[in-house]
Amino acid sequence: MAMFEYEFMQRAFWAGACIGIIAPMLGVYLMLRRQALMADTLSHVSLAGVALGSVLGLNPVVCGFVVAVIGGILVEQLRRTYRTYSEVPVAIIMTSGLALAIVLMSFRNNLNKSFSSYLFGSIVAVSDIQLWLIAGVALVGVGYFFVLRRPLYNLTFDEETAQIGGVRVRGLTFSFAVLTGMTVAAAMPIVGVLLVSSLMVLPASLALRLAKGFTAAIVMAVIIGLMGIFSGLTASYYINTPPGGTIALTLLIFLLVGIAFQRLRLVLHKRRARTSWEKVLNEQEYQNKGESHFEI
Repeated sequence: MAMFEYEFMQRAFWAGACIGIIAPMLGVYLMLRRQALMADTLSHVSLAGVALGSVLGLNPVVCGFVVAVIGGILVEQLRRTYRTYSEVPVAIIMTSGLALAIVLMSFRNNLNKSFSSYLFGSIVAVSDIQLWLIAGVALVGVGYFFVLRRPLYNLTFDEETAQIGGVRVRGLTFSFAVLTGMTVAAAMPIVGVLLVSSLMVLPASLALRLAKGFTAAIVMAVIIGLMGIFSGLTASYYINTPPGGTIALTLLIFLLVGIAFQRLRLVLHKRRARTSWEKVLNEQEYQNKGESHFEI
């Protein structure tokens, strides 16, 4: 039976398509801003939100979503407090979120079993509510990057220059942190908390190495992300492996193959350049010999 005959696979691919568009786009900006670990940080915070929702009898997905957004705002606020030590806010929020999740998990004995889907991702975990939530985040994210593409570009490469140029840096950075938290919480059902950063970092890492411009890097990152998610979900279905790990490994293979291809191309380019230069030297040497013979 074809996998698309199952409704949970249809939901998983639709959710993967939405995440595959917004997460790599966000990853390009995060890597250029030296905030690649922010996705990991907010994923731990989102896990604490899921645990909080389970303990209080609320919707775990919605609670994880809200707490991840709050965590993004706190990271940005702490980043302004520790301007010299930019890695400190990430460490503070990450450890705090993980500690809170562990404590909340201890309040319910049956909570550990249900947490496996949030930790590692599960195809069957994507419900209709989660699908609509993911689609909403993707729509908001694409609109956000389209409308604010110019100030975001200036902010990404030089925050001080952007502020001098009239960009409302504080509001833009906080809105960016909120969008990051939303995306992390939305991606959690697909790849899980432990691997959510792979959807942002790995496609962006390869795109930034291969692309020749900023816009090209974003487009390439989205294409790589979609290919990795669809390939990973398909492989996960047929070989019965966790979707989160399968998607992350697929994206890692893409990255390694891309790096190897780039290095091979560089070696061949140097070899061709060396051969051309040697040919020029040989021709020049031959001409010099001819001129010397003519003078004699």
